[in-house]
Amino acid sequence: MMEAKFFRFLKIVGVGYKARAEVEGSLLYLKLGYSHEVELTVPHAVRVFCFNNNLCFTGMDKQRVHQFAATVRGSKPPEVYKGKGIMYMDEVIKKKQGKKSK
Repeated sequence: MMEAKFFRFLKIVGVGYKARAEVEGSLLYLKLGYSHEVELTVPHAVRVFCFNNNLCFTGMDKQRVHQFAATVRGSKPPEVYKGKGIMYMDEVIKKKQGKKSK
């Protein structure tokens, strides 16, 4: 069992968007509204925990933890009109107005 020194939390926002970790947390599956599931292989230095649309990445190597969190976020970055996507817990998304109809 490894000690966890660094943490990165992500939250998944969107109807039907889900995440699940399998094979002792070495595979991460993401349902993000695409026609397929996004499958990511978790690096050895990183542990992944999923709990009701929140993801927690922990590990001893700050670079690896943050890099993998950024990779996961990159698979569906937050969207400025509806605020859907994967974002960091402490991230604030400024929503845009959208088109005005007359």
